[in-house]
Amino acid sequence: MEANFVDYVKINCRSGAGGAGAVHFHRDKKSAKGGPDGGDGGRGGHIILRGNKQLWTLLHLKYRKHVISKPGERGSSARKTGADGEDVYLEVPLGTIARDFESGNLLFEISEEGQEVILVKGGRGGLGNDHFKSSTRQTPRFAQPGEDGIDEWKVLELKLLADVGLVGFPNAGKSSLLTVVSAAKPEVANYAFTTLVPNLGVVSYRDDKSFVMADIPGIIEGAHTGKGLGIRFLRHIERNSILLFMIPADSKDIKKEYKILLNELKQYNPELLNKARVLAISKADLLDEELKKALKKELPRTIPSLFISSHTGEGIVALKDMLWKEING
Repeated sequence: MEANFVDYVKINCRSGAGGAGAVHFHRDKKSAKGGPDGGDGGRGGHIILRGNKQLWTLLHLKYRKHVISKPGERGSSARKTGADGEDVYLEVPLGTIARDFESGNLLFEISEEGQEVILVKGGRGGLGNDHFKSSTRQTPRFAQPGEDGIDEWKVLELKLLADVGLVGFPNAGKSSLLTVVSAAKPEVANYAFTTLVPNLGVVSYRDDKSFVMADIPGIIEGAHTGKGLGIRFLRHIERNSILLFMIPADSKDIKKEYKILLNELKQYNPELLNKARVLAISKADLLDEELKKALKKELPRTIPSLFISSHTGEGIVALKDMLWKEING
């Protein structure tokens, strides 16, 4: 999965130059010295992003470092406009955002199937000499050159689209849960940062229903500043409908850990706090009933919560019910 999942690419884009306008004068059997009739040059080819819901990764663009579109053709006689340069289309997954590499400014986001947005515009075609005639200048012997194409570095980033995003510190049991509730096979081990790329799983629900769950790599305190795996993974949470916070039962302070996670999301993007939230206390097989009762009093009162164990299956069905209700609520 890690080798095949690419959520960041930097590409050099060179759009086509516009074709030059033509310098030409009308000639036929009846007129040896006709007026100017030079046509305009065609515009240079654009570089365009197009949304494709069949794609989940930017892998196909990873090794395509240079994207070059064709120039427009020159204008010709009889006011004929040159052909436009051929546009280059880059198919991208829904949730792809485009940035200017130099400034880091966000340009746009591709969020719909078939959506097309120009990433780099082709140069405009030059005007032919027909445009420059006047009562005082009846035989203009000049035309406009075509506008140069644009040569810029752009960055494409992918934000995963899922119904449920798993949020928690490394080793909170997120990958284990995804393995239990879906056919996804993320690497699972008892150490921090096992998950180095987001994993997607389709969770089967009652009556052939299903929803998509994304295991986001673990957040650490300070992730919004780029620490750990940092901002690179926080952006994936933006496109999840519901946030499932996971905190292990052996955490020293569940309420404090929840507040830290919440703060990381707030610092990164305050709008994330508007999403529906559910809290799951994982590794519940480590607790007896008495400990669970004691812990319940410590849990945040503002969101629905429950105890789960991916090892024994405890609470998994109830969790699916809770998530389905939130997704459709």
